[in-house]
Amino acid sequence: MLYLDGVIGLALLALWVFCLVDVIGTPADATRNLPKLLWLVLVIFLSWVGCLLWFLCGRPRAGQVAATGFYEGAKPQGFPEYERLGRSTAGDSEADLEFLRQCRERADQQRASYLKKRQDEQD
Repeated sequence: MLYLDGVIGLALLALWVFCLVDVIGTPADATRNLPKLLWLVLVIFLSWVGCLLWFLCGRPRAGQVAATGFYEGAKPQGFPEYERLGRSTAGDSEADLEFLRQCRERADQQRASYLKKRQDEQD
């Protein structure tokens, strides 16, 4: 009987930790029925009852997850400059090649400077 109590206790602890992480990771505007902070308080203080309430009443439905990984209706919390069109393509290929050439030259200069400094230290 004690063995069964321990297993049930570990299962409830695992459920509580999972719900706690799930509430924290859910976007604030994707929670249902109550604000996110109130759901967090309910899960922390009501233990497994709060977990059941979260699963039944607060957690976003599975169909609400969009292809972007965000819940539908939730605004991405990313950086708008990364979302603008044309960001992934080079604007001017000649300027890119020139920039890469300058990077290689600077790396070669730094490498030579380091090797010279190291050679001087050994002498």
